[in-house]
Amino acid sequence: MKAFAITTLLTLITTFLFAQQQTILQLHPQNPHYFLYQNKPTVIIGSGEHYGSVINPDFDYTKYLQTLAKDSLNITRLFTGAYIEKQGDFGIEKNTLAPAAERLLLPWKRSTVAGYALGGNKFDLNQWDENYFARLKNFIQTAAKNGVIVEVNLFSSHYGGGWNYSALNPKNNINQTDVIASNMVNTLENGNILKYQEAYVKKIVRELNGFDNMYFEIQNEPWADQTDTVLVRDEYGDKSDWRSTIQVVSKRSNDWQQKVTDWIKEAENSLPKKHLISQNISNFYYPIVNPDPDISIFNFHYAKPDAVRLNYHLNKVIGFNETGFAGKSYSTYRRQAWRFMMAGGGLFNHLDYSFSVNSETGEDTSFNAPGSGGKDLRMQLGILKRFFEHINFLQLKPDCSVVTSAPAAFTEALSNGHSQWVIYYEPTTTIPQPLTLQLPAGSYEAAWMDVVTGKWTSKTTIKNGLVNAPAGTNEKVLLVNVLATNK
Repeated sequence: MKAFAITTLLTLITTFLFAQQQTILQLHPQNPHYFLYQNKPTVIIGSGEHYGSVINPDFDYTKYLQTLAKDSLNITRLFTGAYIEKQGDFGIEKNTLAPAAERLLLPWKRSTVAGYALGGNKFDLNQWDENYFARLKNFIQTAAKNGVIVEVNLFSSHYGGGWNYSALNPKNNINQTDVIASNMVNTLENGNILKYQEAYVKKIVRELNGFDNMYFEIQNEPWADQTDTVLVRDEYGDKSDWRSTIQVVSKRSNDWQQKVTDWIKEAENSLPKKHLISQNISNFYYPIVNPDPDISIFNFHYAKPDAVRLNYHLNKVIGFNETGFAGKSYSTYRRQAWRFMMAGGGLFNHLDYSFSVNSETGEDTSFNAPGSGGKDLRMQLGILKRFFEHINFLQLKPDCSVVTSAPAAFTEALSNGHSQWVIYYEPTTTIPQPLTLQLPAGSYEAAWMDVVTGKWTSKTTIKNGLVNAPAGTNEKVLLVNVLATNK
């Protein structure tokens, strides 16, 4: 009887721990190209501010997170303080990552010594600022209440000038950190800065362990400071323009990123929750070499569908977590989102410059910045997220064979190969052309949805593999379901 009671108790404990683990963000065990969160299959799609919600105390993040929830979006990126910006950097006029003078809130306390580069006293890297950690934890808790997942980005490249404002720079602290070139900060060859980086990572990891709605990203754009190889992406573009190239990160950077991953794992080893870790790979696309098995999310910036195609075999989430530098047209970023997710991506996050201090509802479209954003675009991205929630995406995978002909249009397709096909259709002319599909013999029902408005058209027929596309230049998505098969 006693043995039975012990066995029953252990079973209950195991069941409780398993159920608790299912609530944390993780790769879905049935299809690791997508997520499991709060016991539900999940795609992550968002349009968020420029990463300064916590370090900028003038930013009302409660109003901001409520706006994301209202717009049916579920991700925001967050920089945690190792890297900040000053007003005007990168042509951003209203930059949440660049707080007003002496309003900056970092993980480290200010000292009594004047001289910080952007005003106020220098920082003491041996003293934590508990006001910062209270704001950080409240931010993530508020995000959870609004169904928003937080990418906790620990480090970033400094792009040369950004190192001048970092608290780790010896000019900005009282701890005599080593003098070092900005492009060497996030390497193992950074002198005594490494021990402060380790303490910072482990402190944040410990403080945030209780939350389910987050994952860690090691470093934003590591290739910007540590480039090993530059590949030509656009043979017709200016080779000095980064948009014409693919920058491959150096081994020196990858070794340091592995160390940061080890710090995260060491800190979580004795803690209840184990969070996913993301690595930022490159701009556009790149076939990943020797992927770290501890990485669950491989993120790209300004990504093309090829980023998914080249790396789908890794059986991890492939993400697109920053947009920009492509003008202000909403259609550009909407199309990027649909192309990427319909190629098999599991995460998309638009950088939305309509969010700023005093514009936490994201309605200010008067901004000057190298990108776009606004309520209408967020509405359109919300349509994308709700569409994925409408279909059984866990059973789908990229399908390169179902569309055999699509005159005057670009397409991406997902299917389960036997009962459901989803085809994204991006027309290039005003005159619609029929699609030719290769489907198993059988009868089907099909319907088109306008991805701009979210409205469904009446059901359409598929005869001899042909289906007529609706008129209009808006992108569409075709949902095909089998009614009966001819065996």
